[in-house]
Amino acid sequence: MKIKCVKGTRDFLPAEAELRESIQRTVFEIYRQNGFSRIMTPAVEDIENLDKSDGGDNLNLIFKILKRGDKLQKALDDIANNTGKENELCDMGLRYDLTLPLTRYFAANRNSLPFPFKAIQMDKVYRAENPQKGRLREFMQCDIDVIGDPEPECEIELIAVTAKALMALDIGGFTVRINDRTLLNALLSEMGFSAEQLPSVCVSFDKLDKIGAEGVVAELLEKGYEKSAVDKFSEVLGKLPLSLENAEHIVGKDAAARLTRIITDSKAIAGGKYGIEFDISLVRGQGYYTGTVFEIRSENFGSSVAGGGRYDKLIGKFIGEDIPACGFSIGFERIFSILSDMGRASSEKEKIAIFYEENFAEVYQKAEELREKYDVSIYKKPKKLGAFLNRLQSGGFVGFAYPDGNMKLFDK
Repeated sequence: MKIKCVKGTRDFLPAEAELRESIQRTVFEIYRQNGFSRIMTPAVEDIENLDKSDGGDNLNLIFKILKRGDKLQKALDDIANNTGKENELCDMGLRYDLTLPLTRYFAANRNSLPFPFKAIQMDKVYRAENPQKGRLREFMQCDIDVIGDPEPECEIELIAVTAKALMALDIGGFTVRINDRTLLNALLSEMGFSAEQLPSVCVSFDKLDKIGAEGVVAELLEKGYEKSAVDKFSEVLGKLPLSLENAEHIVGKDAAARLTRIITDSKAIAGGKYGIEFDISLVRGQGYYTGTVFEIRSENFGSSVAGGGRYDKLIGKFIGEDIPACGFSIGFERIFSILSDMGRASSEKEKIAIFYEENFAEVYQKAEELREKYDVSIYKKPKKLGAFLNRLQSGGFVGFAYPDGNMKLFDK
C-alpha cells in the first residue's frame, strides 16, 4: 500500500485545512451578502455533456470513467470486432470546471429557480494537468454566476463582488484585466482573418504570455494564414498594450461601447483600491465565451488568480434556447498558496489543549468554560509531555491548560 497521494492531489495538515476553510467562509459570506445563492452539483457528469461543452484545451484534460460490467465488456468486444470506437468505452467523466455543471443544473431546474438566477458554487474540479505550484489535478474553485441578465451591469457586478472578496482576503494588490471577444473578433476581421479562422487565431493569441509575439506570429504563419493578415496582426502586437481608444479607431465606437461602459463603471466602483485595465491580449482559453472576458492578476503571485466571462450560448445546447449567462471564478488554490506563503493563519479562535488523568468529566466541564474564548481539545496527559507539546505548537496550538484551569501559552 502506498502512503503518498496520487500525483496532482494533496493532503492538508490541520492548520492548512483550517486556513482553507477560513478562506471559503470569507468568500462565501461576501457572495451571500451580495445576493447570490449556493447550489451543489455532482462531481460526475455525462461524458457527452463534457465533450460538447466548448471547454477549449480543457477537453483534453477530462478524467473519463469507464463503463461498468456488461456495458464495458460489450464496448471492448465491439472494438475488437472493429464495430466500435475507443471513445465509446466511457460514459461519464469528472467535471473540469463548474460552468458546464451550472448550465446543466439550470436547464434541469429552471422552473424552480428565480430569474435572473445568481448562483454560488464552491467545490472541487478535476483536470489531468501536469502538476506544478498552484496547479493541481484536484482543486477547488469558487464561482459566482448570473444567468438571465444580458446587460453590462451583470459584468460590472461580478467584477465588483469578486474584487470585494479578494480584498476581504487581503491578498495584496491586484488588477482586473478586461476584454471582449466580440471586440477582439472585430479587430481580427479588420486585419483580414475570416470568421472561420477567428477561433484558431485566438488560440494562438492566447499563448502570447508563453511564446511571445514572435512565437504567435510564427504559429499563425505555420497554420497557413494570409501573410498580409498576419503582418497587420504583427503590427498590433508591436503596439501592445493597446489602449481602448486606439482599438476604437480600428473597429469603431459602437463595437467598443459595451466594454467602455463596463470599464468606466468598474473604475468608479473600484475607487483606486484595485486596478481596472483594458487588455486586448486577454483571450481566455475556453471556447464557450461569447463576449466580455476578464481576469484578475495578483501582484504577489505574478499570475492570474481569478477569471471568467460571458457565455450566452452554452445553456442553449441543453434546451435549444439561448439564455444569457456570465460568471467569475476565483482560483482558490492560488489564493491559498499566496496566503500560505504570506504566513497567514486561520482567523478562527485560537486553539489550546487541556489534559486529564482520571477526572475526565471534571476536565470536560472546565474545557466548556474555556471554549467561550478558545477552541479546546482534550487529551489524556501523555508520559512524554514535552514532545507532545512540541507537536501541539507546530500544529497551531497557542498553549495548554492544566486540569485546574491554569493555562500556559507557548513562547512565540
